[in-house]
Amino acid sequence: MKQQLHNWKQPIILLTSVGIASLGDFIYLVAINILVFQMTGSAAAVAALWIIGPLVNILTKFWTGSFIDYRSKRKIMIVTYLARAFFIFCLPFAPNIAFVYILLIFLSIAKSFFSPSSMTYITQLIPKNKRKRYNSIQSFTTSGAFILGPAVGGFLILISSVNMTFVINAVFFILAAILLSFLPEKDTFDKNAAPKLSISQIKKDWDVVMVFVQDKKYVAFIYLSFLATTIFSFAMDAQEVVFAQQVVGLSEVDYTLLISITGVGSIAGALTLSVFSHKFSLRYMVAIGIIMQTVGYIVYAFSWSFASIAFGFTILGFFLTFLNAGILTFYQNNVPSALMGRVTSVFQLLQSAMQIIFVLAVGVTADIIPLRTTIVTLAFAMLAIAVCMAVGVFLSNRKNYWQEG
Repeated sequence: MKQQLHNWKQPIILLTSVGIASLGDFIYLVAINILVFQMTGSAAAVAALWIIGPLVNILTKFWTGSFIDYRSKRKIMIVTYLARAFFIFCLPFAPNIAFVYILLIFLSIAKSFFSPSSMTYITQLIPKNKRKRYNSIQSFTTSGAFILGPAVGGFLILISSVNMTFVINAVFFILAAILLSFLPEKDTFDKNAAPKLSISQIKKDWDVVMVFVQDKKYVAFIYLSFLATTIFSFAMDAQEVVFAQQVVGLSEVDYTLLISITGVGSIAGALTLSVFSHKFSLRYMVAIGIIMQTVGYIVYAFSWSFASIAFGFTILGFFLTFLNAGILTFYQNNVPSALMGRVTSVFQLLQSAMQIIFVLAVGVTADIIPLRTTIVTLAFAMLAIAVCMAVGVFLSNRKNYWQEG
């Protein structure tokens, strides 16, 4: 009994740390948009915030995996949390917008190390037969932060200021780092034996990833199909404000309410999944999630009113949690933790490059043809990928990849 309690303490601590950091992420998102707009008065300067992360990923993901896989993932997570706290704390003291963007670049670099490290550490800490349950609850935690974060951020700005909100925001990441320090170290290799980061080492690690992809074509197909749908959704999301206001004719207040409705849908989906995760197989979570998420985008693409977009966003938010928890569990179960940092970094590099291309392409295309036509085309292209992925999920000769225990 005592051992069981101990085994549950670690996931709870990890979930709490992730939840606090997620809350901090959404508070930061509200505050940084307001800060940049206050300093520049430019919508283009705010839109540039969409591009910094993917650009930094392209410049760093070549080598972050080579660094991460040979070092303590837990320590990297702690250091990146503390680094984000420091750079966020510095934002109120930035003398000009150029300095703000420099700080944002450093923040994005810290996040580029955090993502592969956290995915690997969760895989190391949570046993295979408990990962689906853990990921379902984490999805609920993240969805809750999606709703609470902007509300808390807005409240802090209202009662204090944008600058004070950044100072408080930094504390969230410090708390997340402190909680991680109570969790056990899962990497047992000698840190002095880690290879030096060099061009030859990076090339060797890329070759290892390519061999893995060749050997595990099915895993690569499923995960790359998922990433392709996220690229389409990212491109559509980048035009969301313009579509809602100029094409459908909604107000800014309507649009803000729609974001909240999406969050409520996500919370409802995550709560359903966290309670009934044992009732859903991984295959059904991923297949239903990917198809219904796409249906949500198609409803959105053909929307003509607030009610129709709200309906589409509710579907999207509800089933997105099924998809994310399912695909994450599938990935953790089929990519060895010893390779996960490198494999994740390479996949995220490809994703970031395609995100930039698609966002720019959609922005240019929307000036040539009607935006609704562009969004409808993207939604149906996304549906085609989703159907192919769902068929692949249920291939009878691949069911061993979906074992949960």
